[in-house]
Amino acid sequence: MPDDDLVLPRYGDRSLSDVLPALLTALGEPAVGSGDIAPTDLGLGTVRAAAVLLVDGLGSNLLRRHAADAPFLASLPDAGPLTAGFPSTTPISLASLGTGMPPGAHGMVGLSFRADGALLDTLLWRPVGGSEDLRTMFPPEYVQPMPTVFERAAAAGIDVTVVSKGEFKGSGLTRAALRGGSFRSTFALGDLAAEVIGALNGPGRRLVYGYHADLDGLGHRRGPGSLSWRMQLGQADRLAALIAESLPSDAVLVITGDHGMVEVDDVLDADTHDDLKRDVLLLGGDGRARHVYARRGAAANVLATWRSVLGERAWVVTGEEAVERGWFGPVAPRMRDRIGDVVMAARGTTAVVRSVAEPLLATLPGQHGSLTADEQYVPLLVARGG
Repeated sequence: MPDDDLVLPRYGDRSLSDVLPALLTALGEPAVGSGDIAPTDLGLGTVRAAAVLLVDGLGSNLLRRHAADAPFLASLPDAGPLTAGFPSTTPISLASLGTGMPPGAHGMVGLSFRADGALLDTLLWRPVGGSEDLRTMFPPEYVQPMPTVFERAAAAGIDVTVVSKGEFKGSGLTRAALRGGSFRSTFALGDLAAEVIGALNGPGRRLVYGYHADLDGLGHRRGPGSLSWRMQLGQADRLAALIAESLPSDAVLVITGDHGMVEVDDVLDADTHDDLKRDVLLLGGDGRARHVYARRGAAANVLATWRSVLGERAWVVTGEEAVERGWFGPVAPRMRDRIGDVVMAARGTTAVVRSVAEPLLATLPGQHGSLTADEQYVPLLVARGG
């Protein structure tokens, strides 16, 4: 089968990691690229205040298919689509957005990955399948050591505000990906809109980040495009409209997502499949994007086995091939060990789940993480004050 459905991340050229550096440029500060990747300004012009509203799970293809449920979002000019990056999963995308760098540079390379010999769940900051809080053993600032765009903006005298659910304040992921601004806790959509509007309307240069989680949650549990998901898309549409209606005349609002989503119906269970378990030391990632860490000397056998079992249902490559093909962008030497000996990216509607280690994830119909268009492409919708 040809790779016509493979979407390679375009780091440095309309990817999610370009958004905040572009807003920093719009606020009058020089953007900083990563390695041999130069920043892009995304054509946003010059403003005094800028906000990004990230709607978790808002993929470009999903929005286009359900434009009638989001008339305001569908009416906005789209400076995208952007590619989310690989894996197209929330912790990786938030770190790419927050640092302005690709995964290979910031080191958040999977929903879970090997960090100093342990398998770290980056969403909960716990061991995979465990309950121990790892923020002390694995400080988020160590796991993700690159400065965030928020830190750079604050150092330049820009007022920086992060607006999100109170439960995320001080979390491992927030500290790793979004540190550097004052945190405003929210409890509902009206609260999120009010806090973003309030932060934008203060004096001086301002950079605001707002996060809406619920569209992704319903996509996971009910399926992307389900009636519940469409009703929530309508709520996200109204949220964006409320913020846009109150923009100062010298401000810009950009709305994007961290990934799209597919509904899976072809599921393999790596915790019960004898072949997929053979010679595997650790298995990270998520159902649509796996890091396979082989036992010593067994990497070639694991690669051959996973390719045989999955066939054309996934792209299965060595870690070196994934790096060489640019899946993670330029990879810092310190981060290389986090990438699996074998890397899997699912095609079509396939998922490789773990019913024992990841019981909830294994049951979800909506999943994401891979390199298909439905997962990779996210919008960059632009609203201006006036």
